[in-house]
Amino acid sequence: MIVTKSDLAPEPIASSPKSVAPVRSWYRPILSANHGAYVVLLVSFLTGAAAAQQWNLATTLALVSAFAGFQAEYPISLQIRQRHRWKPRFLLWGSIYAGISLAIGSYLYLQTPMLLWIYFGAIAALIIDSISVRYRQQRTYANELLTFTAVCLSAPLAYLATTGTWNTAVIGLWLLNTLFFSSAIFTVKLRKPNTASLIPPLVYHIASAAIITGLWFLGWLTPVTALCFGIAVLKLGFISLRKSWYCTAPIQNVASLETFCALSFLFMVLISYFR
Repeated sequence: MIVTKSDLAPEPIASSPKSVAPVRSWYRPILSANHGAYVVLLVSFLTGAAAAQQWNLATTLALVSAFAGFQAEYPISLQIRQRHRWKPRFLLWGSIYAGISLAIGSYLYLQTPMLLWIYFGAIAALIIDSISVRYRQQRTYANELLTFTAVCLSAPLAYLATTGTWNTAVIGLWLLNTLFFSSAIFTVKLRKPNTASLIPPLVYHIASAAIITGLWFLGWLTPVTALCFGIAVLKLGFISLRKSWYCTAPIQNVASLETFCALSFLFMVLISYFR
């Protein structure tokens, strides 16, 4: 949900006191409007659970913690953008989401102390993102890459919370998710006139394919899992052939294409672990 001034304004009720409407607004949850990030978070988490090849109570708690942590970022960002006006409602819901994530995360940490490294990574990314929002740099390549890297931490989070163990294959899976979903940064920017060149996405996909090939040779990814990045390459090929359509199509069509590719990626990863 996108918060607007009308959301915060009291409703005109003739016979009720003025304090009623503001009280009601406190109980209206603030949810992130970044729907694409929901897909990244869920798909990455499910790939981690697939690598663990089991689902238990800790897996469910990890998913709730990851979702709450993701939601906490949105009202905090809204408050930073409106820093000249104090918005207690933003701080309230940011605190509620952060509190839920922290409480569950603390419990999971007691079961698996190695989760602390993932928590540190997520917190560091949140701090850097908040600074970027403060200086209106949240749409730069670097910050968006950092955001995808942090959201894709849900893959090792799911694996570690479920199994209590860590190995290089988990790092490989995290990097695979990060490189796959970050490819959308470069394709979506093709829709803007000042970033419409195909050179940046081509360079990114070539470099990413080289990294994933290296992970394959190191044994951090199986051949079938590594080939899942091919979906991003095929997507870029399709966009290159239909660039005029892609740059002018409604954003809903672009979102549908990205969602289809994400679900295809998930399906292939699941096959690679359960074949």
